[in-house]
Amino acid sequence: MPSTPNGSAAKQPELSEYHDETSIKFGTPEALAHVRSLTDVGAMTRLLHECIAYQRALDLDLDSLLSQRTEIDKHLLQLQKSAEVLDIVKADSDHMLSNVRSTCDLADQVSRKVRELDLAQSRVNSTLVRIDAIVERGTCIEGVKSALETEDYESAAKYVQTFLQIDDKLKDSGSEQREQLLNSKKQLEGIVKNKLLAAVDQRDHPTILRFVRLYSPLGMEEEGLQVYVGYLKKVIGMRSRLEYEQLVELMEQGHGQNQVNFVGCLTNLFKDIVMAIEENDEILRGLCGEDGIVYAICELQEECDSRGSLILKKYMEYRKLARLASEINAQNNNLLAVGAQEGPDPREVELYLEEILSLMQLGEDYTEYMVSKIKGLSSVDPELVPRATKAFRSGSFSKVVQDITGFYVILEGFFMVENVRKAIRIDEHVPDSLTTSMVDDVFYVLQSCLRRAISTSNISSVVAVLTGASSLLSNEYQEALQQKIREPNLGAKLFLGGVGVQKTGTEIATALNNMDVSSEYILKLKHEIEEQCAEVFPAPAEREKVKSCLSELGDLSNTYKQALNAGLEQLVATVTPRIRPVLDSVATISYELSESEYADNEVNDPWVQRLLHGVETNAAWLQPLMTANNYDSFVHLIIDFIVKRLEVIMMQKRFSQLGGLQLDRDTRALVSHFSGMTQRTVRDKFARLTQMATILNLEKVSEILDFWGENSGPMTWRLTPAEVRRVLGLRVDFKPEAIAALKL
Repeated sequence: MPSTPNGSAAKQPELSEYHDETSIKFGTPEALAHVRSLTDVGAMTRLLHECIAYQRALDLDLDSLLSQRTEIDKHLLQLQKSAEVLDIVKADSDHMLSNVRSTCDLADQVSRKVRELDLAQSRVNSTLVRIDAIVERGTCIEGVKSALETEDYESAAKYVQTFLQIDDKLKDSGSEQREQLLNSKKQLEGIVKNKLLAAVDQRDHPTILRFVRLYSPLGMEEEGLQVYVGYLKKVIGMRSRLEYEQLVELMEQGHGQNQVNFVGCLTNLFKDIVMAIEENDEILRGLCGEDGIVYAICELQEECDSRGSLILKKYMEYRKLARLASEINAQNNNLLAVGAQEGPDPREVELYLEEILSLMQLGEDYTEYMVSKIKGLSSVDPELVPRATKAFRSGSFSKVVQDITGFYVILEGFFMVENVRKAIRIDEHVPDSLTTSMVDDVFYVLQSCLRRAISTSNISSVVAVLTGASSLLSNEYQEALQQKIREPNLGAKLFLGGVGVQKTGTEIATALNNMDVSSEYILKLKHEIEEQCAEVFPAPAEREKVKSCLSELGDLSNTYKQALNAGLEQLVATVTPRIRPVLDSVATISYELSESEYADNEVNDPWVQRLLHGVETNAAWLQPLMTANNYDSFVHLIIDFIVKRLEVIMMQKRFSQLGGLQLDRDTRALVSHFSGMTQRTVRDKFARLTQMATILNLEKVSEILDFWGENSGPMTWRLTPAEVRRVLGLRVDFKPEAIAALKL
C-alpha cells in the first residue's frame, strides 16, 4: 500500500493483540475442526465470545481499509497518467534502437571494406618490396662479379652484405639468385683470407687493415678478430724477442750495468701491448664490439706472460739474486760465528733494489691499467671480466713477480739492517746539533726503505719491511740509545770538582736528546706510513695488516719515552744532592714572624734566592745542550723534588699570620722564577704550597668556609679535609677546638 492513515495504524495493533489472546486461529480448517469437536457448553460459549470479538476486529480493519480509498484512487490516477508517458518513451526508444542498428550494420560494412582494402594494399606493398629486392639482389650479384673482376674487394663485400641483409628479410632460401651470390661470397672469402694471410706474413700493415675490415661485411667477425689479434701478438713477440736477444748479447759481452737495461726492455713490451690495444680500438670494436677488446687484451696478456716472465727471469739470473739471498740468509744465521764470511756490499744491493722496484712498479702499473680498461667497458659479456682479471692476477708473469718480490724483501731487509748498524757504528757528534748523526741517519734509512716497500704496492713486502724496522728500533737501535744513559758514576763525572763538566754534560744531554727526538721521529714515521698506505691499499683487510704493524711503532715510541723519563730521573738524581743542603736549611728558619722580622725578610730573603741560585748553578747550564722538551721535563722533575721536600718541612713548622704571608711570598717567588725556566706551566706543581699559604693567611678559622666546597669557585683543592685541619693547626693563634668544630 502506498500510504497508511493514522486511524488504520492505530487499529492494526489491536487486531494483532487479539490474535495473540485467542486460543485458536479463526478462518482456518483447523479452527472449523476444533469447533465441531466441542462438547462442553462453557467452552462453546467462550469460543463464541472469542469469535464475536474476532468479528469486531475484522470490522475495524475493514473500516480502516475503506478509509484509505480516496488516497488510493489519487495514486491510481497518477499511475494512469504515467503509463501514457511511458508509451511515448517506449515508442521513441524503439525508433532510436532501429536507427542504431542500421548505423551499426553500415559501420560493419565499411569496416569490412577497409580491411579488404588494407589487406590488398599490404599484399601490393609486399609484392613491390619483393620485386625491388629481386631487382636489388640482381644488382648485387652483378656488382659482386664486376667488383671481383676489378679487384674492388670493398665494393664486393658491400654488395654481399646488402644481399645477405635482403635475403635475411625475405627468407627465400631456395632462390637461384641466392645460390649465385653464395658462390660469389665464397669466392670473395677465399680471396680475402689469402690476401690477409699473405699480408700478415709480409707484415704489410696497411694491407692487413684493408682486408681485416672486410670480415665484418662478410659475417666473419670472430675469425677476423682471431687473425688480427694473432698478427698483433706476432708483431709484439718479434719486437720483444729482438730486444731480449740484444739484452742477452750485451750480458754475454760483459758490458756495464747501465747498458744492460732490463727496465727499458720490459717497458717497451708493456708499451707495445698497450699501444696495440689503444691504436686498434676502432678495428677491434668494429669486429666484435667491446668483447673484441677484452679478447685482444686476454690474448696479448699471454705474450706478456711469456716475454715478460723471460725478461724477469733473465734479470734475476743476471743479478744472481738467488745467490745473494742465500748469502744474506747464511750471514744472518752465522752472525756469532768466528771468521764468518762478509756479506754483499749494501751499495750494490741498493742498486738492485731500485731496479727491482722499477720492474715491480712497471708490472703493477701495467696490470692496473689493463684491469681498469676491462672494468671500464660497459657492454661487455659479464663472464669475460672475471676471466680476464684472473688472467692478469694468476698468470706466469704474476708468479715470477711474486718470486722477485721474495728476493726484494730479503735484500731490503739486509740493506736496512746493514745501514742502520753502520749508522750506529759511525755515530758522531754533529756541530750545532742537539743530537748525534745516528738519529737522522737511522730514520732516513728506515724512511727510504719503507717508502720503497710501499711503492711496490705489495702488502706482504710492506708488512715484512715494517716488521724489520720495528725489530731494529726495539733492539739494536734502542740498545745504542741507552748505552750512554746507563753509564755508572754519572754524578761524579758530571760535577767533577764540584763544577759541571761541559763535555760530560754534552754527552749526557745528547744521549737524552737522541732518545727524545727518536721517540718523535717514530711517531712521524708512523703517521707518514699510515697516510701513504691509505692511498696505496684501499682494501680493509690490507689496512688492518698495516694498522697492526703500526701499532707496534706506537708502543715503541712509548717505550722510548719511558726510557727517556728514567734517564732524566737519573740525571735529576745527580743534581738534587747539590741543592738539598739549601732545602734542609729551610727547616731552621722560623715562620712565627713579628712585623719587624717580616719586614727584614722582605729585604734579606732567608732562603728562596739561595735555592734558586743553586738550581741555576747546577741545572740551567744544561739548557743549551738539551731539547726544549727534555729541558722542560728536567726542570719539572727538579720542581717535584723541591716541592715535596718543602711540603714536608712546612708541615713541621709553626706559623703566625705574617708567617703565612711570608710563605705565600716565598711560593710566588718560586713560581715566578721557574715559570721563566720552562715553557710548560708550573703553577699546578706549587698548587698545594699555594693553598697552604692561603689557609695560613686567614684572619680566623671560620674563613676557610669562604673558600671551601661550593664557595671554592674555580679553585680545585689539592689538600684533603684532614690536611686542611692540619695546616690550620700550624697557626699559633688558632684554637684546636675551633678547628675541630669545622664541617669540611
